[in-house]
Amino acid sequence: MKQKNKTIGLDGSIWFEKEQNRFLGADTIALLENIHEHGSINSAAKVSGISYKTAWHMVNMINNLSEKPLVDRMTGGKGGGGTVLTKEGKKVIEQFRIVQDEHRKFLQNLEGRLGDTRNLYQFLRRISMKISARNVFAGTIETITKGAVNAEVIIMLSGGTRITSIITNGAVENLGLNEGMNAYAIIKSSSIIIGRDLHDAKISTRNIMCGTISKVIEGPVSTEVDVEIGGGNVISAIITHGSSEKLALREGEHACTAFKASSVILGVN
Repeated sequence: MKQKNKTIGLDGSIWFEKEQNRFLGADTIALLENIHEHGSINSAAKVSGISYKTAWHMVNMINNLSEKPLVDRMTGGKGGGGTVLTKEGKKVIEQFRIVQDEHRKFLQNLEGRLGDTRNLYQFLRRISMKISARNVFAGTIETITKGAVNAEVIIMLSGGTRITSIITNGAVENLGLNEGMNAYAIIKSSSIIIGRDLHDAKISTRNIMCGTISKVIEGPVSTEVDVEIGGGNVISAIITHGSSEKLALREGEHACTAFKASSVILGVN
């Protein structure tokens, strides 16, 4: 399955504010335009999707704040009167549209300077995720090997580091996993073991990553240890304070992290 190329488009709204209070924006301008088109506040409110009371308050506010009224309520005539924009009201709409047009050109210019935004899109998607696990790594699925019940999925991270995950075949199907697609490897910090020179140790854990200790935060019961494993990736582990003292972990020293393949949760956007 090929992933669609996704780009980011810039969008924004224009409003005028004073002392952090917004007093004129696209919603007010739209109401004025609808008043001009339909000739009544009631009709304009319905078209604008707001209540008559809200529209009435908006008209009163802009009239009170303007040196000259923007809306004129007329009495008499067909239907007992109506509401029209004054010359000043039409001028405000025209000026606002000029500002809005320049704002649109500004955003288009930014889009042109940004160029291909696929990497930015992926980055924003990653940092917008809200999960409790400390370790979230973005990578590409390198291989999927299915067994009778479970499947082994290997994810390649930036820098060439590989993470192996064991999940059910049903999870592979539900997530729509395919080789070559982007995915996330998620590991709880409490599932990670810290050791020295584990590459030579004979243990069953599939994931062993060695690097440099970048941070040690001691606590009365637990200690957080961050290890730089290459490619800008840092893996965080929570171990007991006693284990930290026994290992004599220090920032800048070599250390290894290890965790079971079954402890790796996979996610996709």
